[in-house]
Amino acid sequence: MTGGANQGPLAGIRVLELTHMLAGPYCGMLLADLGAEVIKIEPPTGDIARRISPHSVGPHNAYFASLNRNKKSVVLDLADDDDRVRFHGLVKSARGLITNMRPSAIGKLGLTYDRLKAVNDRIVCVALTGYGLDGAFADKPAYDYIIQALVGIMAMTGEPDGPPVKTGYSAVDNSAGIMGALGLVAKIVGGRGGQVDVSLYDVMMSQLNYVAGAHLNAGEEPRRLAGGAHPYIVPAQVFETRDGYLALFITHDGFWQKFADEAEKPEWLTDARFATMAARTANRETVVAAIGELLKTDDTVNWVARLDPLGIVVAGVETLPHALAGDIVRRRRLVREIPVADATLRVVASPFKFSDFETGYRPPPFLGEHTESVLGEIVLAD
Repeated sequence: MTGGANQGPLAGIRVLELTHMLAGPYCGMLLADLGAEVIKIEPPTGDIARRISPHSVGPHNAYFASLNRNKKSVVLDLADDDDRVRFHGLVKSARGLITNMRPSAIGKLGLTYDRLKAVNDRIVCVALTGYGLDGAFADKPAYDYIIQALVGIMAMTGEPDGPPVKTGYSAVDNSAGIMGALGLVAKIVGGRGGQVDVSLYDVMMSQLNYVAGAHLNAGEEPRRLAGGAHPYIVPAQVFETRDGYLALFITHDGFWQKFADEAEKPEWLTDARFATMAARTANRETVVAAIGELLKTDDTVNWVARLDPLGIVVAGVETLPHALAGDIVRRRRLVREIPVADATLRVVASPFKFSDFETGYRPPPFLGEHTESVLGEIVLAD
């Protein structure tokens, strides 16, 4: 399905999106994939994401296309009096508004619920900001990298003897986009308008849940463990094999017994340092070293072939290109194709699957592509 009406669970809900780059556009795209009519309101120069990638597919910038399918684009200059009137015309018919500007810009442009409720008291205004809409930190610059540094994610990522490391993708922006969509839908389900304040900092702190809980309640200091190991489960980490790397995650003693049997290591079932989960955690270095030596004796694919049928949680460490070309992506239909002028745009599919609805995939809008048609409806309605 690549076009036509997208009659998803959010069909009939109009959402205005005044965003740029990643967190806001991803939030809007999730809602558009679910059937909402998402109108991306852009300044005359357009979202900067239209120019950020060196790659293009036909007339579309690849970065922008990855975050803005299934939307409409309307150009408005909110510094212009007439365009503000037109914007308020759109607000009257909208149930949601998404922004990811600095709070000072959001306030200056009047994009809060307090400013817009006189136009439409049922609108839900979602503000995706770095540190919240108000307070001493509100207007500090906030990017994915900076938030990862500030909340402690970088400090706990990487090898113990290496430097702090960021995650391999934009975990903060994507997570904030998801939370923004959830907050907006929650308010709409509740039947009332209002302000939703989603801070990138707050989102990532909340995602540290059990790690933060261990420090708050037991004073445990987060630390980096070799191979990205789990703090409480052994073995649960990445190991080197003869030709690559293997992710191994043995959560209880039943699986440990199967692993030891397959490895032909009966002593691992009787040695007090190895026999139980608690013992393996207490003797982490000894256990990990022994497993590490064993796994280096065979190739990754062979270990997966041996352990996977036993129900042991195991996988080779794959590259993204390998994953995109793999069986799971193909069977789950996670790569879709959208015909565009003189080319085919390939996109990662929506993660939502429903028994009675299949997401449609329409190209990202050209700058201002829908200005005339959308604003024309306002004129006719008024």
